[in-house]
Formats: sequence, C-alpha cells, structure tokens
Amino acid sequence: MARKTGSHSEITGPRVRAAAERLFARQGYAAVSMRKIAAEVGVQAGALYLYTKDKQALLFDMMDAHMVALLDAWQELDPGGDPMMRLEALVRFHIRFHMERQDAVFIAYMELRNLTPDNYVAITARRKAYEQVVEGILSDGKASGAFAVEDAHLSAMAVIAMLTGVNTWYREGGRLSLERVEEIYWDMVRKSLVG
Repeated sequence: MARKTGSHSEITGPRVRAAAERLFARQGYAAVSMRKIAAEVGVQAGALYLYTKDKQALLFDMMDAHMVALLDAWQELDPGGDPMMRLEALVRFHIRFHMERQDAVFIAYMELRNLTPDNYVAITARRKAYEQVVEGILSDGKASGAFAVEDAHLSAMAVIAMLTGVNTWYREGGRLSLERVEEIYWDMVRKSLVG
C-alpha cells in the first residue's frame, strides 16, 4: 500500500512507537496486535511495516532504547569519586529517571518474557550493565569502609528493586513530593548499607 499523501516518516514512526508503548503498558504485549497499534495511530495495519519489521522488533527496540537511555543518562550524571556521594546521586537519578518513563519501565520489567531468545540475551546484557554500575558503587564503598554489605551483588539487586518500586505507587500531587520521596529513599538506602 502506498504511503498516504502528506504522511511523514519522522512524524509517523515516533507515533507508532508511542502508541505501541502505551498499548503494551496498558494491555500487555501478547494482547496487542499490529492492527490495534495501527488503529491507535490512525494508519492501515500494513503501513506499520514501513516503520518496524514486526511486533517483536518494536518491543525489542523500545526496551533497548530505554536501557541505552538509562545507561547514557547515568554516565553523564555520575559524579565519580566518593562511593557515598555516587550512591546518593544514583538513588535520586534512578527514581527521577524512571518516574518520567513509567510505561517504558513497566515494559522493560514485565515484558522480558515475551522477547525472543536472542533479544532476551541482548536486553538482559544491558540490564546487567546497569546492575554492575550499582554493584560497583557498593563494592567500592565496602572496600573503603563506607558500606557494610555482605554481598555487593545481592545488595545492588535489592536497591534497584526498591527504587524501581516507586513507580508502582507514587502519584504526582499526592501526600509527598517527588523530592521528598527521593530524600526518604536515600535515607533508607544509606541506613541499610551502613554498618
């Protein structure tokens, strides 16, 4: 099918990805067809294949983009040096970054099961890279005596799970501001790691 007069790939492509992200987050990957995505965007189903190979490629691309953005954003922000200062920066960064991308975060955690084996390996490698950032900070803190952690890997996984959990309950305009949530979470994380 020919592209409609006036259609623009630089506009429609991002709209396809945004619609797929919304639908995958609300209904789940398995329940969303390419037809549903097309209807959401307002194009014929066949037109989607101008922007993506298939639904699996769409899922992989959005998960990969999320993880790349996460790693790149942390690399830009990482203050380096003191493990305590780095960990505080990471706690605040993780909460804020994920709150601004709730659908992407939900998909990145809940739709791993729907990736093909090769795509699963690629995405879990990106996740492992971020886990190693946290684990490295905790290992450095343990070596310097700043943190009393028995197992840096296990502690890193617990910290990440705790911080990502904010997405499930926090709502803007609620009892606590996001800044206050960051302060409280940093205090909890710090206290859990100091001997």
